Amino acid sequence: MNSVASAAAQNPSPDKAKSLKQLRESTRELEAMYIYEAYKAMRKNVPENGLIKKSSGEKMFQEMLDLEMARKAASGKGMGLGESMYQQLKNKVK
Repeated sequence: MNSVASAAAQNPSPDKAKSLKQLRESTRELEAMYIYEAYKAMRKNVPENGLIKKSSGEKMFQEMLDLEMARKAASGKGMGLGESMYQQLKNKVK
């Protein structure tokens, strides 16, 4: 019985595997949002020199760039926040 349980844990059903994949993607995206908010907070603390005002297009581009950098930072191992959430939640997936 022990070997059956370990085999089931190593080879999850297709539905469970799909759910685990979605869970991993969701935890990575949540980590990316956390990093993005940290980037936004850091940018607010950088003073603008006042010589050239940023247009709304430049501000939008900067936000999109920050979001993409946050997603890249969260991909792979990231900071570990997403992986930690995944490890805690994966046993709840049926």
